[in-house]
Amino acid sequence: MHLIHRGIVNKRFKENLLKSFKESFKKGYGIETDIHATKDSEFVCFHDFTLKRIFKKNLSIKNLNYSKINEISSKFNKPIPLLKDLLNSSKNKYPLFIEIKPKFSKSLLKKLLKETAKFTKSVFISFKHENIYNLQKIKKNTKIGLSFSPPTSIKKITQKLNNKNINYLILDKSYLKSRSIQNLKIKKYYYTIKSKSEFNKYNKNNNLIFENL
Repeated sequence: MHLIHRGIVNKRFKENLLKSFKESFKKGYGIETDIHATKDSEFVCFHDFTLKRIFKKNLSIKNLNYSKINEISSKFNKPIPLLKDLLNSSKNKYPLFIEIKPKFSKSLLKKLLKETAKFTKSVFISFKHENIYNLQKIKKNTKIGLSFSPPTSIKKITQKLNNKNINYLILDKSYLKSRSIQNLKIKKYYYTIKSKSEFNKYNKNNNLIFENL
């Protein structure tokens, strides 16, 4: 099973937009998306901590109410969607790998679990593993994954799997070269596959997070 990275189906579809997610579903793929919490505790699908890269405004997501974020992003014709909009669009038919970007408080994690409760194909992933462990403490059977990037050692990744409740590993594609990683008895997803040649090379035996194909 493959996932489209931030809904970037091709160059016509921009990252983390509702229309991009809908196009991903239309093509039969699940998606990987990032989330942040706004000042008024709404979950938004957005990669960066600030609006600077996309909207040229050096404002932090966490310091803005969603209404302001929506106002700014809509002016650029790139409205930042709420997670609940994505969930509803998925109709519980497609896998959603939801990457928690910042460290969330336990109250925010509880709200996140409540908001996604009816959407059984949701998987929570994070490079900030404390988010994942805290989710697990709140609700034991939550589908969860740990994300890793270089230069994290294979030994360290393996040690993390002492926790038997981890469902997935989300790994930089550089780890595809490691036989030790390939042999781990856990479902793995590799990011980010950005070319057709890479996709064709790895797609047969691996789960990929890809874009722009």
